[in-house]
Amino acid sequence: MGFPESKMDELELLAMLHDIGKINVDQDILTKEGPLTEDEWRELKKHPEVGYRIANANPELRHIAEGILCHHERWDGTGYLQGLAGEQIPLMARIITITDSYDAMTQDRVYRKAMPREKALAEIARNAGGQFDPHLATTFVRIMRETEPLPQ
Repeated sequence: MGFPESKMDELELLAMLHDIGKINVDQDILTKEGPLTEDEWRELKKHPEVGYRIANANPELRHIAEGILCHHERWDGTGYLQGLAGEQIPLMARIITITDSYDAMTQDRVYRKAMPREKALAEIARNAGGQFDPHLATTFVRIMRETEPLPQ
């Protein structure tokens, strides 16, 4: 995408810390095997705001705070916390939304097995323009299909 090195460093840091707000979520919720209750879901959905406050309080992390806050927003406006849509969502958050979703789909969870790589890529392609920025999703899927998977 032609980002300068400083933006790549920002993206790398955001990728590592986007879920830092989960430090405030009860571990039982994070590891629950079944569906979450409404109260548990409400608690989990607070993690972007908690993460934002953590990052914003640290001068060295302030530049990624907005990306942390917005990483569960969706291109079509159906995400959370603010219901942002399209280019209202910061670019770095739109990228993390895709990579975080891919990671979640391709990793085993307590409540389900990992999805095969190609199925996860097809899911991202299917949700381009809905959950994901259509240009970024298409680019991500193309690059991933051109790249050999890392050994497990």
